[in-house]
Amino acid sequence: MDEPRIGVFICHCGINIGAYVKVPDLVERVKQLPNVVHAERNLFTCSEEGVSAIKKAIKEHDLNRVVVASCTPRTHEPLFRAACEEAGLNKYLFDFVNIRDQCSWVHMREPEKATEKAADLIRMGIARARLLEPLEEIEMPVTPAALVIGGGVVGMEAALNLADQGFDVHIVEKEPELGGTLRSINKLFQTNQEAAKLLKTLVGQVSIHPKIHTHLAARVKEVTGFIGNFVVTVDEKEGEDKFNVGTIIVAVGAESLKPAGLYGYGKIKNVLTQLELEELMKEGEPLGQNIVMINCAGARVPERTYCSRICCMTAIKNASLIKEANPKAKVWILHRDLMTYGVEFENYYRRAMELGVRFIRYSLEKPPEVIGKGKVEKIKVYHELRRREIELPCDMLVLTTPLIPSEDNKDVSRMLKVSLDEFGFLLEAHLKLRPVEFAMDGVYVCGSARWPTDVTEGVSQAYAAASKAAGPLRTGYVKAEAINAVVNESECAGCGLCELLCPFQAIELQTKGDRLVSHVNEAVCKGCGTCAAACPPGAITMHHFSDEQILAQVEALFG
Repeated sequence: MDEPRIGVFICHCGINIGAYVKVPDLVERVKQLPNVVHAERNLFTCSEEGVSAIKKAIKEHDLNRVVVASCTPRTHEPLFRAACEEAGLNKYLFDFVNIRDQCSWVHMREPEKATEKAADLIRMGIARARLLEPLEEIEMPVTPAALVIGGGVVGMEAALNLADQGFDVHIVEKEPELGGTLRSINKLFQTNQEAAKLLKTLVGQVSIHPKIHTHLAARVKEVTGFIGNFVVTVDEKEGEDKFNVGTIIVAVGAESLKPAGLYGYGKIKNVLTQLELEELMKEGEPLGQNIVMINCAGARVPERTYCSRICCMTAIKNASLIKEANPKAKVWILHRDLMTYGVEFENYYRRAMELGVRFIRYSLEKPPEVIGKGKVEKIKVYHELRRREIELPCDMLVLTTPLIPSEDNKDVSRMLKVSLDEFGFLLEAHLKLRPVEFAMDGVYVCGSARWPTDVTEGVSQAYAAASKAAGPLRTGYVKAEAINAVVNESECAGCGLCELLCPFQAIELQTKGDRLVSHVNEAVCKGCGTCAAACPPGAITMHHFSDEQILAQVEALFG
């Protein structure tokens, strides 16, 4: 490599950094460091003006290393790497120094110390940049097919989207028919469209599509491989089926809570859930004249602290439909507060009040009480607005229960090496930066598998997931990140510790001659460095994070 010629760009990030760190002083100090041939500051380095400044400086000053000191690589490293590439510089000759999250934000009350710490961090980044080497990413072919786990409305929409783009799609559904929870739904809010009609249309489209292969009463047994080259094993009635796909979409949905014992559910015959009410309404069964609905039944309580988001709208929808069918019926919704987000849902709520649905607020400390022997006859509730207890006649008590994670989530998490959140829903890589994506490349998620979602929102997510999943299929290849582990086989002891510790299962022991040595699958390796840190003989090194580069940072800090 040529003598390092380093360009340093320090960002004010508006007031995020500039209000606490003396950026002009940092620029002057950086100019004095060895190998730094250019240093400048930008108000927003991530802006078009800031990115253009990087590309211009690379050419004007013949830079062969670039250091940006700004916010966080989680959000902006790809942008700056791309700028380097566009200017003709290998993107792995770029280093990112985080002086916002690690400095200004945590030292807002100590501007002098914040400036000193920022100087230390930048000096360390420059020391590492001197030792950076250009790296090349490997290209791998992609199997032009996809797997959709789950045959509900969201899974079917994702499959149809991909199939219409010309890709083969395998839908694996554990039930003997497609449709998921939608099969039990009467009508959809806020259009009041009959769910059965929507379902019939979707199932018909899926069943006749030449690109869609449906596996019913089946379960995914095993998934091996990596993005572009997944091998899927499915258990079916006919036996075991195995096929290859390039990308995977998880749309396993969620389940409706059955609150055993709560308000007499499971013991008293006229207590049921909203989902069970939907089925009665589909069949046209008589419901009675006095219907009480209790929201947050099993939700927003110590054992289940989250709000399920769509429950309130489900209650409002069913209450409105009851009033439309029988204006003389009396319907009360007992709630702690109402989740009617968006203009459309708010209008839907107002229309329910105009129809005569009555809303009564109760508190968690004073929940409604069931009165009656063998069946619910009355509901006693403390009216929060009136500040007194009232009794409501009740022919039917309907519990508005939350959606809870599907039991399938645990199997999916294990098979695909993806994470679950604290409640058991599947966890996206990042809610804002990588929605519908997992940390595992090539695997995507949509619908209530990730969080309680209504049909409209779920379908939007299905399109988003299908769009992401189609990218590699359309390109025909994927590039593996060049930041990965490398094994020096002559020094490898074949102990297998790296294979045991690797969180991505990217390492396996292979026989070479008369001994075992570790082998790294570059396509699967994420460059986390766990193996390199644990290797007893030090046989594993990391591209882009070598021991020499890290030690250079340490020496720059304390030297």
